[in-house]
Amino acid sequence: MKPRVFSAMQPTSDSLQLGNYLGALVQWVKLQDTHEAIYSVVDLHALTVTPEPETLRRRTRVTAAQYLAAGVDPERSLVFVQSHVPEHAELAWLLSTYTGMGEAGRMTQFKDKSAKVGEAGTNVGLFTYPILMAADILLYDTDLVPVGEDQRQHLELSRDLAERLNTRLGEGSVVVPDAHIVKAVAKIYDLQEPTKKMSKTATSPKGTIEILQDPKQVAKNIKSAATDSDSVIAFDREAKPGISNLLTIYSALDGRSVEQLVADYEGKMYGHLKVDLADVVVEYLTPIRDNAMEWIESPERLDSVLEEGAAKARGIAGQTLARLYDRVGLVPAAGRR
Repeated sequence: MKPRVFSAMQPTSDSLQLGNYLGALVQWVKLQDTHEAIYSVVDLHALTVTPEPETLRRRTRVTAAQYLAAGVDPERSLVFVQSHVPEHAELAWLLSTYTGMGEAGRMTQFKDKSAKVGEAGTNVGLFTYPILMAADILLYDTDLVPVGEDQRQHLELSRDLAERLNTRLGEGSVVVPDAHIVKAVAKIYDLQEPTKKMSKTATSPKGTIEILQDPKQVAKNIKSAATDSDSVIAFDREAKPGISNLLTIYSALDGRSVEQLVADYEGKMYGHLKVDLADVVVEYLTPIRDNAMEWIESPERLDSVLEEGAAKARGIAGQTLARLYDRVGLVPAAGRR
């Protein structure tokens, strides 16, 4: 059997952006060839920021549509919505009873996010977010988890909890997952603030390249991207973050190395590179955008894929949860005997 991979994204924006695509979706598609792939839209996690109900529903479907449009194949992968598999929340509760207050309180993302909103704006869900993330992973006896550096600490908590369960409840209680952090993937920065990672929560909408964005706006954002004081096209992440970011995006989508691009644009101005890059990005993203819109405009078709994915996911999740419930001493329900 192939090793199992699990990964997910929150539905917290109206469109994924280029950083999500290159940093995650490209890897997800490749991993379908070598792994049993399980990919989820984690809408329960998104509740920590108290979204409007209709907004959350729309964004959940939109996120799933972009998975499929980018090449995640429901014939080869399980694609589902987290809340459609209640075992996620059930396992999170069990794991919370094995998690110390100290180790939960050390999570850097909780400290950073709670500091921004203050005590009054911080909910308990934000504090226990990493425990639910651990449940997402351990529920499927996951071997490999593609994560960015910002999620490494959360993955380590998942590993710690898995080892703790195996020690206290017996070996084989759960699989201890490994992180899959791909160093070679291009890190994409904000077009307006090129020292910051491109993010769904960008300060300015001009700083992002969104998959579902109108192609004309994509081109406009690229052409207005911040560059540097001189006009020499060269790669230097520290001294020339703006043009270096554009070269990185160009290389990731065009296939030419950054070094080759620098040579090809020797003697040319920033404007030449921006115009060409805008054409490359629009040409690359347009078929993905069109495919995603087809899924979005066919909600019954999309919901059918998600329903089938959830049913298969529950088949795996139910077995894991029944095993753990038995080992911690819970009386089995009739359906789990």
